[in-house]
Order: sequence, then C-alpha cells, then structure tokens
Amino acid sequence: MGSPVDFKDQPTIERLRDLISALRGDKGCPWDRKQTPSSLAIYLIEEMYELVEAIEADDTEAICEELGDVLFQLFFLVTLYQEAGRFSLEVVLKQIIEKMVRRHPHVFGKARVGGADAVKAQWRRIKAQEKSSPDQSILDSVPSGTPALMRAFRISERAAGIGFDWPDLGGVIQQVEAEWQEFKDELDMPEPQEPKRSNQVMEFGDLLFSMINVARLAKIHPETALSRSTQKFIRRFRQMEMLARESERSLEDVPRDELEMLWERTKKTE
Repeated sequence: MGSPVDFKDQPTIERLRDLISALRGDKGCPWDRKQTPSSLAIYLIEEMYELVEAIEADDTEAICEELGDVLFQLFFLVTLYQEAGRFSLEVVLKQIIEKMVRRHPHVFGKARVGGADAVKAQWRRIKAQEKSSPDQSILDSVPSGTPALMRAFRISERAAGIGFDWPDLGGVIQQVEAEWQEFKDELDMPEPQEPKRSNQVMEFGDLLFSMINVARLAKIHPETALSRSTQKFIRRFRQMEMLARESERSLEDVPRDELEMLWERTKKTE
C-alpha cells in the first residue's frame, strides 16, 4: 500500500483532482481504476436524484453533502476523458463560459428582454441557431433518455415556445376533461384483450400529457409536484404503520374499513 497522500496545502480544486488521480493511480483503488464513463454515468444519475431529494427536503447538511457527491462524479468523469486524451477540465470550463456569455446577450451584450419568459424564448432561438441543420427539429434538444415525465414537460415547453399552445389554462383543462372521458370510455369498451389494453395505455398517456400541460401553464413543475405528493403519501403511510404497531398489528392485518379510518386520522394529525 502506498503512503497516505497529503492534500492540505493545495487549492481545493487541485486537491480534488489529485485525490482522483491518486485513486486512479497504480497504487490506488481497484474499484476506481476500473471505472469507465458509462459505469460512472449510472452513479451520477443516482447522486443527482439524492441531491434533488435533499433539496426538496430543504436539508442544508444533506444538500451540501449531495452536492459534493455530484461534483466528485463530474470531476471523476472529466478525469477519465482527460486520461483518454479527449479534453480537459479547462476545455469544459472554457466552453461553458463562452456558451453562457453567448446565450445571455441581454447581460453581456446590447440585447433587451422583457422578463423571464422572454429570456427563455431568446435562449431557445440562440440554441436553435447554434445547432441548426436542414432536418433538425426543435424537439431534438430534449434527450430521448430523459425520464418520461420530465421529457413530456420539456417537449410541450418546446412546442409552446413557437406558439403551438393552448390560448389559456381553461383550454387545456377542457382538454384534460376530454382525455379523461376518452380513457374511461376505453376502459368500458368490450374489445379483445391486447388491442383494448394498448388503447387504454395510449389514452392514459394522453391524459397524463394533457395534465403536464396544465402544470406548465399553471407554472407548476410536474416533477416537483409529483415528488411532493409522493413524499406526503409516504409520510402518511408510515404514520399508519406506526398506529398499527401500537395495536400490535401490521397493516396487512388491518381490515380495509379500518385502514380508511387510519388514513383519515393521519391526515388530521397534519
């Protein structure tokens, strides 16, 4: 084993870079040495979800820790690409600085905008100009691997950005009501199993997509809203479990009508 590396006298970023280099070195960690960009991408996604959870909980200590974990994964990825001779941290930083300056002409140039919505529209125009090609769609900027809820939100946002949108919130709410009725009709329709199932799935997807547009026009991020509702359900369900344990039972042993009573009881305690 090599002797411990002392990073105390170095600037913080240099300490992190040298730490990763030590982990990847000949006398470093076998696990860290075998990592690839593809393997690290999975860990980065996991760390990002943990960071979002900490932010939603507004837990300062957890946010600080999870930000560190995300930064570590990002620096680790840069190190792997630098080892392969593809680019360095300096190149990454230079490119993002240039991009941010280029996409904020109202800050670093003479452009004028009338608010946050105008800034977003300007951003989309500049981005489209940067990536323009004859067969390019404005929807191509939303990665296909994005989780479905987030992707639907971004796709609808891009379409709305060129004016393909409902005139107001009332219009999209009417669309939701129509999609809900179509979904219910599909559930009641006597068809062969597979076609019926496929149609039900599609109609339910249409309903969800319409609901996402309601959220967008109401300026509610659906990912945040669903995350909060899920956490609320978890909190109440755990309270139900605690109440059941007080009577020396598990929830599986509690009759359905009593489960409903426990649920209402947990809601009142909040």
